[in-house]
Amino acid sequence: MSDPAVMLDDLRAESEELDALVAESSDERWAAPTPAAGWTVAHQIAHLAWTDEVALLAVTDAATFAGHVEEALAEPETFVDRAAEAGAREPVRELLARWRDGRERLDHALRTAPAKARFPWYGPPMSAASMATARLMETWAHGQDVADALGAVRAPTARLRHVARIGVRARDYAYFVRGIEPPNEEFRVELVAPGGEVWAYGPKDAAQRVTGPALDFCLLVTQRAHRDDLAVRAEGADADRWLDIAQAFAGPAGTGRAPKEA
Repeated sequence: MSDPAVMLDDLRAESEELDALVAESSDERWAAPTPAAGWTVAHQIAHLAWTDEVALLAVTDAATFAGHVEEALAEPETFVDRAAEAGAREPVRELLARWRDGRERLDHALRTAPAKARFPWYGPPMSAASMATARLMETWAHGQDVADALGAVRAPTARLRHVARIGVRARDYAYFVRGIEPPNEEFRVELVAPGGEVWAYGPKDAAQRVTGPALDFCLLVTQRAHRDDLAVRAEGADADRWLDIAQAFAGPAGTGRAPKEA
């Protein structure tokens, strides 16, 4: 998916769905704990607002963004939490307005960016479409934490194809971030989409295979649920190992979630 307008439309829809979930919530509901240890609903929205602002900086001011990356590298284990904590202390209505304003400005910057522009990021430079895809993945993942905290059940949509694609493409990153050499051979991944069709990646004749519902795969690679609680299956030792460490997001190796109690 290389058309940034398509990606940005999907990102807008994903953000608006989450916005509707929190917009009318009471202050007490914004303070509800989420499955991410130490993070409330407010922390989750603050993180999204902050990351949108950082992404906008990368798109509009590469030099200043480079300085930000240096600061992040100096405290890789704490800088994300510190930003979320600072945002969570803001009055709820101010935080909500900040998130809305930031994502709108990022949307405009990406829609009006030169067609072949590449923007710096924490990893390799990103195109407008790739930046939008990454923002959608993170919005969906943190939105899942919010939904879990508020007891809401979100219907999966076709937008999950973007999350799934990142999860597949980030296979080797999950190994590298743990200091493990990734397998040389490609895997076959076949996922049943919310609409019933199959999203397939990799060669049909691959010996290492992963199958299951697209929703479950997305929950796995964003580490929003434990593998034991999902209907994702592996064929082959390498594929099985990958499902234990898969992560679609940048940064240190995630700790994942504990399995649900029986």
